[in-house]
Amino acid sequence: MKYGGTSVENAEKFLNSAKIAIETYNKGNEVVVIVSAMSGVTDMLLDAANKSLKGENISQIINELRSKHFEACKNIIDKELLSNTKKSIENLLLDLEKSLMGVHYLGELSLRSKDRIVSFGERLSSLILSKTIQSQGLSSEKIDAFSLIVTNNMFGEASVFFDKSYTKISDSISPLLKKDTIPVITGFIAKSIDGDITTLGRGGSDYTASIVGAGIDADEIWIMTDVDGIMTTNPKICSSAYTIPEMSYLEAMELAYFGAKVLHPRTIEPAISKNIPVRVKNSTSDSLGTLILKNTKKNHKVVKAISIIENASIIYVSGAGMIGVPGVAANVFKALGDNNINVYMISQGSSEANISFVVSEKDVEKSENALRKAFPTKDLVRDISHIKGVNIISVVGKGMQGAVGTAAGLFSAIAKDNINILMISQGSSEVSISFVVSKEDGHRAIRAIHKAYLE
Repeated sequence: MKYGGTSVENAEKFLNSAKIAIETYNKGNEVVVIVSAMSGVTDMLLDAANKSLKGENISQIINELRSKHFEACKNIIDKELLSNTKKSIENLLLDLEKSLMGVHYLGELSLRSKDRIVSFGERLSSLILSKTIQSQGLSSEKIDAFSLIVTNNMFGEASVFFDKSYTKISDSISPLLKKDTIPVITGFIAKSIDGDITTLGRGGSDYTASIVGAGIDADEIWIMTDVDGIMTTNPKICSSAYTIPEMSYLEAMELAYFGAKVLHPRTIEPAISKNIPVRVKNSTSDSLGTLILKNTKKNHKVVKAISIIENASIIYVSGAGMIGVPGVAANVFKALGDNNINVYMISQGSSEANISFVVSEKDVEKSENALRKAFPTKDLVRDISHIKGVNIISVVGKGMQGAVGTAAGLFSAIAKDNINILMISQGSSEVSISFVVSKEDGHRAIRAIHKAYLE
């Protein structure tokens, strides 16, 4: 089971999370816990890193981190256990200060340094959760995921070497489970094959849980969060949204990729490899949550959920010289890939005279510069332009496979609200249709589709 930052945001939440783990263990289960940093801590660490780079005083942030984590220990009643926990917190904060001083003296904040600095959030929270479980009378051991998960050195969003990681996970965790111990593992962090601390991307604790679950052949992977499961859409956008009881791996992957924030986009991959069900549950309610499986029960609904990616931009690459010339598209996306630019959606005209794709708004300038460098003359590509301030709406549902007229029905529902579509893409899996609308129309489009298909 994995706990997010809101499930460990204070002492009461730590105790609640510890009790859920213990209750689950007492029902005859072997339990492994993954934990994120306390709510807000990762941002505090990044703030400290940026202040160190500028030569500003960081003592206030260190003091805040100390008091926040000391306060989170208050339900550790045993005096000796509490004293040892606080000493361990001090040692971690001392190590953090050394890392921050290194940034200050070098005058450089590399992605490598940043990964090391943000790792302290999970290292602190896992320590407190493990000791809180111990204080309730059960054996627990804190483990740093960087001793288990091996990655490449792509700092900030490292790729996992699964076979090596699974071997380490099994060798380290299985003996603890046999000793009736609950391991508490840091989410989000790993270690490169060269021995440097890496991270799995923001929200990567879900991914850690799935990797560890696959490594020990778990019966289920639980993602404990602050909502009752995966909802039909964001309830802040559409008040009539509700929890989905079951969905397929493919549906969950599509939703996570297209902006649903309940799951890290890569969470499902390790679970699929071992066919392990993933359950998204609320850590503060008894809701059964959403169960994600290989195959789900038949559902009469064509559409299952709607997600949104905001703050995106469309980039257009066009030119009559592109027609019939092999490799233009390959060169376009190579240029973007070489600059680590993530492309959300692609559309190409049948005439081959234009390619349009969607990137994050923050990557527009970088994308255009990369393309102008790749196509310095106007022989092939005549024009590179963009539209900022767009939203990607993704409509997901296994019931769309083979269903006649789904796209027509969707676009008809939107047209009734006078919403203009700027770009359309349908995945080859047929479980999703994605389209782009202006920022002003994004929320209205979601409400129109939800009303037509899910209410």
